Amino acid sequence: MPRRPWIVGVSGASGTPYAAAVLRALLAAGESVDLVVSRASRLTLLDETRIAFRDAHWRDDLREWLERGADGKPGTFTVDVEGDRVRHWSASDLAAGPSSGSYPAKGMLIVPASTACVAGVALGLSKDLLQRSASVTLKERRPLVVAVRETPLSGVTLRQLVALDEAGAVVLPASPAFYAGATHIQDLVDFVAGRVLDAAGVPHGLYRRWKGELGGGSGADE
Repeated sequence: MPRRPWIVGVSGASGTPYAAAVLRALLAAGESVDLVVSRASRLTLLDETRIAFRDAHWRDDLREWLERGADGKPGTFTVDVEGDRVRHWSASDLAAGPSSGSYPAKGMLIVPASTACVAGVALGLSKDLLQRSASVTLKERRPLVVAVRETPLSGVTLRQLVALDEAGAVVLPASPAFYAGATHIQDLVDFVAGRVLDAAGVPHGLYRRWKGELGGGSGADE
């Protein structure tokens, strides 16, 4: 079978643990991933994890990032990022594969999405590879999930989110829920990541689903 990856864009909003959880789950589901990490997101990643994401050493840096839990503890997860299942494209590389509609891809997930990223995609600016890839995804009518991470939201951003919805994107605020019985910060992160994957149609087991029974997430039935 020809390689058809999910493009994962990481913008500069706070919430790099969300991106890590989505990436881990995609790989666990046997999916291939094309990763685009924006310049601003590298600053956020450094601030939130103390990991410097470097183009020349991206695989080592990615492994360190994905193996870290949402609480910052190293070695929480074991992740295989070797081989061709994961490709990294520099955000400044506008000649990269995902910049073209003829490049085979299943769709794109932007996790987290900053308001600047939302504006760029809604306006079709394509100022970097992340925005260009999102524009290509929309024009090719492929799934685009935008996990916006900001609060409060201004009227300008709300109108841009409506524009993305009308263009066919799924606007998915990074809003954790508590009915699944969260007992750890990782549970809250995994809930949001799971909803992103639900929107993309990728199977996972990241959170306990609602079954129509009150108290179902309390653990009383276990």
